Amino acid sequence: MEHAPYHYDVMARAIALIDDRAGAPLSLTELAESLGMSTSHVQRVFTTWVGVSPKRYQQFLALDHARELLRNNFTTLDTAAKVGLSGSSRLHDLFIRWEAMTPGEFARKGDGLTVFWGWFDSPFGPVLSMATHKGLCGLAFAAESGPQAAMADLTARWPAATYIEAPDSIVEWTQAALTGVGEARLLMIGTPLQIQVWEALLRIPSGHVTTYSEIAKCIGRDRAVRAVGTAVGRNPVSLLIPCHRALRKSGALGGYHWGLPVKRTLLAWESARETQSLDQRNLA
Repeated sequence: MEHAPYHYDVMARAIALIDDRAGAPLSLTELAESLGMSTSHVQRVFTTWVGVSPKRYQQFLALDHARELLRNNFTTLDTAAKVGLSGSSRLHDLFIRWEAMTPGEFARKGDGLTVFWGWFDSPFGPVLSMATHKGLCGLAFAAESGPQAAMADLTARWPAATYIEAPDSIVEWTQAALTGVGEARLLMIGTPLQIQVWEALLRIPSGHVTTYSEIAKCIGRDRAVRAVGTAVGRNPVSLLIPCHRALRKSGALGGYHWGLPVKRTLLAWESARETQSLDQRNLA
């Protein structure tokens, strides 16, 4: 992922510029001038990062894009989530195998657990990845919070664990999670409710969204929307467990543990990739 942090920085600046225009689109020339770059360089950055032009990408970054997703790409989570999932899932080119800690293991707060960690570049800024021998248990975006806060956040979840810096030992699972290609293993460490919610999130395809109330309904907790929202926010494995695809009923983004600019960028990036893929299939 060469130049990934640089690309995310450009996207973050582009979001701020687009928001300042209050919905009025920026031309390629205006965007390039505002970013202090040539038009050819801006075009190249966007094409490399997401595969579409700056003009098209602006449509996905717009503040009302989440509402459009709810209208056109809403995912209804069926009752299969109520009885628990199989422990494996295929999302496009990414195959995920997962298991969850037992409540007893969770109660020990990581005692006896060895967690390997490392920093990686991603299209969305620097990422802190953590895993046990069973699978990824943490994936934190640090572009908004900073690396120290991201590290403190994840380690506080399992304070009794032993932490070993070993990026080489977790690189394959991490790259699969970040690129959406290959096989990733996932270890869910949470309360029974949190694990139910996270399993439901795994059912939302890339480029689609659902609502907190829909998640609550699908796990049989219709009246616990707030608790479900809290569980979504406590997801430690961002992107792989796609909590960014959960929105409010109104189409508002809701919260995002690692910063709303990251959530908007994730949703826009996935929408652009899905649109590009659809265009290619239509041409085939």
